[in-house]
Formats: sequence, structure tokens, C-alpha cells
Amino acid sequence: MPEISFATGHGTQLRAHLATPALGEGPWPGVVVIHEAFGLTDDIRVSTDRFGDAGYVAVAPDLFSHGGAIRCLKSTFAALVSGSGRAVDDIEATRAWTARRADCTGKVGVIGFCMGGGFALVVANKGFDASAPAYGQLPKDLDAALAGACPVVASYGGKDRGLKGAAGTLERHLTAAGVPHDVKEYAAAGHSFMNRDNLGPLGPVLRIAGLGYHHPSAEDAWRRILRFFDEHLRADADPAT
Repeated sequence: MPEISFATGHGTQLRAHLATPALGEGPWPGVVVIHEAFGLTDDIRVSTDRFGDAGYVAVAPDLFSHGGAIRCLKSTFAALVSGSGRAVDDIEATRAWTARRADCTGKVGVIGFCMGGGFALVVANKGFDASAPAYGQLPKDLDAALAGACPVVASYGGKDRGLKGAAGTLERHLTAAGVPHDVKEYAAAGHSFMNRDNLGPLGPVLRIAGLGYHHPSAEDAWRRILRFFDEHLRADADPAT
């Protein structure tokens, strides 16, 4: 599928990967796919294509479009921590651009992996219709982030040392906020368990540290996410206005 670009509110162009269904004319629901700290990798493109194959208009914005990973990483993480900034604006711009497409119903979900999973929670109350954080860090003010949030389907690894207890904490706060949700922690999985990328020569060390792909957990997470998105994005979809 094509690499595209579109204008943002900052007057600059945002690069992105687009995937649309191969069959039918739509309109279809949309999904914004937010990448990890490694950027818009082939792995993220494959995940975006998976949504296209499942009947969604899927767009993965490159949050490092404005200067590359080295220049943008610090400001992107700052936006993640503060809940505001260019990266958040770019995610919202991607949602709006997707919703306005003639082949989109106007309903748009968001999914993110690792750093992107954190952003999927940060923007859950910013106009999206469903959110799927995958091993994303929790916002500092979780109650504020979940006030008025869309339905959330979240996936975490039980062996993820850096996010120990995150699944339980998120579930409690979602319940308290009255947000429809599906939160699952996979006991046999660690961090990045949905990421197929080869971890290179450091693979064994990183796996010991709780990183790496875990096929059974990843496929179960995909089934839950697609089922949840079908429930919340396809029902009573209104055309974009």
C-alpha cells in the first residue's frame, strides 16, 4: 500500500503509511496506528496492512516526519508525558484526515504499540471511538486521561518488568470511570510481544529482559482487538461530516 503525506495544523506535511481494504467500495471505519520509539518500521506497516485486510481504512503516521527519530524522539516523549504537543496534534490530525476521507464512515479507532500504546491512552478522550493500547505506559494522571474516554481494549505482558501491575491499575481506573473495556495480561508474554521484528544480536539479552514476540499471546490479542473494534466502530457508523 502507498506511502502518503498530508497537511497538519502546523502547516507541515506528515508522512504516513495507508492501508485500505482490497475488496468492496466502503465506506469503512478508520484506524490510526501509532508506532513505537523505533519509528514507522516495516513491522508497523504490516500491522497497518492487517487492519486494511480486516476491512478498515488504516493510517500509520510517522511521528518523526519533522526531523527524524534523533531530533524528534525527545519532543515526542515529552508530548507523551505531558499529554500535549506536536505528536499529540499529529495524531489528532491523522484522526481528522482519516475521518474526512470519502471511503471512511467517520468512526475512527486508535491502536499503539509501546510508546504508541501510551499515546493510544493519552488520546482516548480526544475524538476517537475505540482505543487499543498495547503494552503502553499509563498516563501520570490516569483519571484525567480516562475522563470521557472511548472504549478501551488493552494488552500487556505478565513478564514485562517495566509495566508490572499496569494492566490491573488500568482495569480498576477504567471500571471506576465507567469506560467499556477489555484488559488482558498475558502471563507468558513480555514487552513488545506483538512485535515480529528481529531483535538482532541482542535478541537473547532483550528476551531475558522481558522483550520479544510471543505468537500465542499476539494472535489472541489481535483477535480481541479486532472483535472489540468491530463492536465499537462498525455499529451505527455515521458518514463523516
